[in-house]
Amino acid sequence: MAEFTGERLVPGKVDTDLWNEHISRYHFAARLCRHKTVLDLGCGLGYGAAELARTAKSVMGVDRDNETIKEATQTYRLPNLSFRTAPVEELPFAEASFEIGVCFEVIEHLDNYRLLLQEARRVIHPQGAFVVSTPNKAYYEESRRLAGPNPFHTREFSYEEFQAALQEYFPYQTFFVQNHTAAILFLPTHAPGSPELRLELEAAEVESAHFFLAVCSSQPLMGAPTYVYVPQSANVLAEREKHIQRLEGELRQKDSWLHELEARHAGLVEQHQDTVVELESKNKWALEQNARLDHAREVLQRLEAELANTHAESQKQAEAYEERLRNLDAELAGTAAWAKETEQRLNQEMRVLAEHTQRLDEEIAKAAQQLSNYQAKVDELDALLVERTTWAQSLEQERSRLEAQLAGYAASRWTKLGRSLGLGPKNA
Repeated sequence: MAEFTGERLVPGKVDTDLWNEHISRYHFAARLCRHKTVLDLGCGLGYGAAELARTAKSVMGVDRDNETIKEATQTYRLPNLSFRTAPVEELPFAEASFEIGVCFEVIEHLDNYRLLLQEARRVIHPQGAFVVSTPNKAYYEESRRLAGPNPFHTREFSYEEFQAALQEYFPYQTFFVQNHTAAILFLPTHAPGSPELRLELEAAEVESAHFFLAVCSSQPLMGAPTYVYVPQSANVLAEREKHIQRLEGELRQKDSWLHELEARHAGLVEQHQDTVVELESKNKWALEQNARLDHAREVLQRLEAELANTHAESQKQAEAYEERLRNLDAELAGTAAWAKETEQRLNQEMRVLAEHTQRLDEEIAKAAQQLSNYQAKVDELDALLVERTTWAQSLEQERSRLEAQLAGYAASRWTKLGRSLGLGPKNA
């Protein structure tokens, strides 16, 4: 089962008074729902829709939370009761689908409550009624002054604001105030009979009301009877005694806290006394420091006067330095002009030198080519000389051979015989 967070009431997880406040609204509305088709807007876990289904023809419960609707469907299984997940600001039903609509403690949870009222007017039959409730803003703020505002409420209504909001969509309203009042109940212990009720009626005080409840419609309403709900579990004295016991427990806890605070206070008083003694000592020390500070101020004033004199002299020196810097800047400007002129002249000379160097490189390249050509010719002549020398040597060898041959020929006896006979060459 879901846990109670304060957004939706969870049966069995809240105190009796809170349960009775919620379920009594459904008992109030059940009188109007007899044999009617009913829509429970913001039905939560379905306990109220199930109560209405006891007398209604059919009941449809809607809530925006799907897990809540699943739990309601599993918990309350009645043939004339069904549940559906849907936002109350955008209902999935046709116009005039229901005769009665109920919406308890929902309107204050919505960012745009007008969409709820607009949808209720649309789906409720013109001859039907819309029963809606909300907390009294003034009472609710007072009752939660210690706990703080309800984090699930986006807007709470005063009586006038609630009346004006409903008037925008429903021209007819009957307003009720819901209060949890004390009652004295005489209940027979055996075979209780028909109850008799004595109610001391007074005009309703809307400012002190716990809740506002309105029955709205598009057509005039018939009557507005007072309704009293006395639950069987209600026992105001017992509830008050439980509440008193809780308060006594809280009081004991607060007494314990008070004793702790008193002990802490005593400690703080003692600490304060020690602090006072320490403060007096520090004040004495501060007076001594003030005297030293006064002396330091006098020294500081004297030093400031000396510093002023030094500053004046430094100012004069700075002015002299600035004058010298201006002169140096002028000299530097002249030097820079000379350097620029010299640079231009050197650049011109470098360009002429580069052109001359290029011409020399070209001439050297030509001379190198000519030298290469001369070397080739020398190599050719050397080769020719070697060839001629070889040829001359071969001629010399041939001559020597021929001379030797000729000498041999002249010395031969045949040659000599021929000469004696007058034959052969004469000069041989």
